[in-house]
Amino acid sequence: MKYQQIIRDLREDHDLTQKQVAEYLHVAHRTYSYYELGKNALPIDCLLILCELYHKSADYILGLSDSERYD
Repeated sequence: MKYQQIIRDLREDHDLTQKQVAEYLHVAHRTYSYYELGKNALPIDCLLILCELYHKSADYILGLSDSERYD
């Protein structure tokens, strides 16, 4: 699974809107929307913030591992 789908699924599982996540990341709503659509690459700093928000590993969010462990 591509990270775009993973970040969308995580957002929906946590009952968050794109706007709420965008505000948490300090980016525009459209920018975050483009991350989920794959129109913009997800910057590393945003990836790290999403790891903290969802308590998931970067490998999990990037689709490189099935392990959700976050340390």
